[in-house]
Amino acid sequence: MKYHHMGIPTEVAQAGEIYLPRYKLYCTDHERNPFGIQWMRYERDCPLPELVKTKAHVAFEVDDLAEALKGHEILIEPNSPSKGVLVAFVICDGAPIEFIQFLDRGDRTGRSGGTIPEPQR
Repeated sequence: MKYHHMGIPTEVAQAGEIYLPRYKLYCTDHERNPFGIQWMRYERDCPLPELVKTKAHVAFEVDDLAEALKGHEILIEPNSPSKGVLVAFVICDGAPIEFIQFLDRGDRTGRSGGTIPEPQR
């Protein structure tokens, strides 16, 4: 597993925000700054857990999401927020941690890639 980005909740609109209607949130591209910070701004009725909306999270790239989740308390079940990417959140010592698996190993951004299977529920 390796560091990918840090997500920090904010109430301030950021330049270049991307809107994710499924999650009712705005976020910035973590690659736009040298520290890998992704600013996260949530709408009032965002369906994500309060812990994610109020605490910063650290995201790690993993080779096998299912394997990385073993033994952890799952906060957000595996899902696909963008093409070529699977993510899930766990709780570690009260903090949200994100695991990211790229389905197309040649693309670490999640902006292109293969077909995403529907997340299991």
